[in-house]
Amino acid sequence: MKHFGLILTLIVLVAIWIFGLFADSTKEFVEGDLYDEILSRGKIKIGINMDSKPFGFYDEKGNPAGFDVDFAHYITQYILKERDRMEIVPVTPSNRLIMASAGEVDIVISTVTITPQRQEIVSFSIPYDTAGQAILVLKKSSVRSLADLSGETVGVIFGTTAERNMRKLVPTANLRGFRSYNEAYSALKAGQINALTSDDTILSRYALDDNEVLLLPRRFSSEPYGIAFKKGDSTVKLKQNIDYAIKDMQQKNVLNRLRSKWGIGG
Repeated sequence: MKHFGLILTLIVLVAIWIFGLFADSTKEFVEGDLYDEILSRGKIKIGINMDSKPFGFYDEKGNPAGFDVDFAHYITQYILKERDRMEIVPVTPSNRLIMASAGEVDIVISTVTITPQRQEIVSFSIPYDTAGQAILVLKKSSVRSLADLSGETVGVIFGTTAERNMRKLVPTANLRGFRSYNEAYSALKAGQINALTSDDTILSRYALDDNEVLLLPRRFSSEPYGIAFKKGDSTVKLKQNIDYAIKDMQQKNVLNRLRSKWGIGG
C-alpha cells in the first residue's frame, strides 16, 4: 500500500510537470503572435520613410504628414479602434525591410514594391497601390529616353527596385546611389547626375513643384506596393487583419480619396 501511494504520487507529479510544459508552450505561442501583442500593447509601431513627400514628410509645424501617414492612421483605426494609437518609426529604403524582418517595427508602410526576392525576407499584405518606374531630368537636358542614358550618370536610391531595374534596362549607365530622395534631387539640380530614376508616384512631386525639371512620360515597370512585416507564423493573423483593412478601404473608396488628397496618380 505504501509503494502504491508512492507510485501514485510520482504519477501525479509527472502529470503536473507535463501539463506545465504544455501550458508554458501554449503561453509562448500566444505571446509570440504579433497581432495579439499589438492588441495587448495598445499601440502599433509603423515604419515610414519621412523623406518621401507626398508619402511621408514633416509639415511646417514638424508634424508627420503624407499619404503613408494617413494610410497608417486608417490601419491603426482598423486594428486598435483608435487612429492615433500608433508610433511612427522613421525608416529608409535601405533599412526598412531589415527593420521589419528583425521586428524593430511591427509593419512598414513606405512605398515598398512587392517582389519575389523581398518575399523571401518579409511577408506582404495584398497590394494597395501600383506605381511605375520613371525618369526625372532637367528640362534643358538632352535625355528623353532610356537609350539616352547610356554612358550617363543616373541617380538611384539605395535599396529600391529602381536600382535593380536600371542595371538591367541600361547596363551601360553609371549608377550613383543616394540614401534619400532630397539628396538625389539636389544632385540632379546641381548637375552632378544626368537623371534620377524611381517610382513615378515619388518623382512626380518634384516635377509639380519645380518647372526646371521634367518627368519623362514613359514608365518602365509595374510596382505593386504592399505593407511589409516580419515573415513567419507569428504574423499570419496580422496579415489577415491588414488585408481585411485594405479591402475595406478599397470598397469604401478611402484609398482613392487619399490619392486625390496628396496628388498621387493611380
